[in-house]
Amino acid sequence: MNKQQERTEAKKPTLLVALIPIGFMVIALFTGIFIYDADPHIPLLLSAGVAAIVALRLGFKWKEIEDGMLDAVRMALQAIVILMVIGAIIGSWIAGGIVPTMIYYGLDILAPGYFLVAACAISCIVAIASGNSWTAAGTIGIAIMGIGHGLGMNPAMVAGAVISGVYFGDKISPLSETTNLAPGIVGVELFEHIKHMLYTTIPALVISLAIYAIMGIKFAGKGNEISEVKLLQSQLGDIFTISPWLLLVPSFIIVMMIFKIPALPGLTIGSLLGAFCAVTVQKVPVGEAINILYYGYSIDTGIEIVDSLLNNGGIESVLYTVSLIVIAMCFGGVLEKTGIFEAIVHAIIKLAKKTGSLIATTVATCITSNIVGCDQYLSIIVPGRMYAAEYEKRGLKAKNLSRTLEDAGTMTSPLVPWNTCGAFMATTLGVATLSYLPFAFLCLISPIISIIYGMTGFKIEYKDEVAAKAQSKKEQHAVS
Repeated sequence: MNKQQERTEAKKPTLLVALIPIGFMVIALFTGIFIYDADPHIPLLLSAGVAAIVALRLGFKWKEIEDGMLDAVRMALQAIVILMVIGAIIGSWIAGGIVPTMIYYGLDILAPGYFLVAACAISCIVAIASGNSWTAAGTIGIAIMGIGHGLGMNPAMVAGAVISGVYFGDKISPLSETTNLAPGIVGVELFEHIKHMLYTTIPALVISLAIYAIMGIKFAGKGNEISEVKLLQSQLGDIFTISPWLLLVPSFIIVMMIFKIPALPGLTIGSLLGAFCAVTVQKVPVGEAINILYYGYSIDTGIEIVDSLLNNGGIESVLYTVSLIVIAMCFGGVLEKTGIFEAIVHAIIKLAKKTGSLIATTVATCITSNIVGCDQYLSIIVPGRMYAAEYEKRGLKAKNLSRTLEDAGTMTSPLVPWNTCGAFMATTLGVATLSYLPFAFLCLISPIISIIYGMTGFKIEYKDEVAAKAQSKKEQHAVS
């Protein structure tokens, strides 16, 4: 065996070696967050350092490790830039009176009894139209959070309903990047993929809406009194010029997304329109409007509910999240570059003897990728690439895999605090990830339904009857 062969073999981590950085990350995050009440940045940075040390011990050069980190960060650059633009939008839309106008009129038509159902449904519609959960959360989502605040709703419940709605829309919209990515990786036609997803996604949405309806019944009568709502509307009217014409701005942004204008230029236009409204409608000085895009909107009325509602936005407000995303992607990049992901997946797949256990394993891998890889794209790309051959080998249609990637990868991404999606949603909606997690029912239910379908064989499609019978016999033999 020559030196080159030895070097190649040295770069393949064993399962035990692969688990070192993963185990360290789990311990570091648990210790930092739950014991010392620290932010996740430093534990993740230390985890990236441990992963780099493991990579060096495997024989990787520092340049290769660094390239892995930078490649992962490049993957997240679009998300980072969109996040900063969303921060600018929030600030300018508050200063321009757009968000206050949406809150003002929303308080007239929504009530605590059905608010969670309405929040989820409205978020669904906007996300389907825009094809982007981030766009929907950063526009209609912030207005819904404001209305919920005014009605005295639990912010974590409202955020959970919004996230359930925007991720339903993101998941089934043909305009969504992840909805195109999942079938693209495994070779499935887009609309065939969407149709197959409806079997798991519609039941998950119906169950979620039913739970929100029950929660709404219990919450009815416990929100703010009508007099308090009217007082808030009066206070908003005193600070801003409230006009239905201002609603044209978010409507225009949604229309642009429907006509497939890319998210970044569309959202940038939205932030500039907000600044324009601030100057022309709200009579904010030009210099102040420019600063609001970066620093966010700030006001001191002496009234806590108004100040907490309006003091928000700006690029500066998302820098905490941006730094978290960069660090998390560096960690995930090392794991991807060194083959640690691959080593873990190959070890797990040996345990998947049946179709049900294969799908359950795929779900577990997607969730693990969201936790360890820190990005929803990795949670689709890595398992999709790893399991495609196994699904093919077992005679399963590729759309079973693409659906599972979305049921678990897309849906659980906003439930991880250091994942790009979890960090974005927490920052945009102003609610900690672990606080809204118990109420994001669609995201919790979708992977469970996917596993149930796999275990029962319901809506699991094979390439032909012969393959289905052969797989059934193989599974029976494995049991015996």
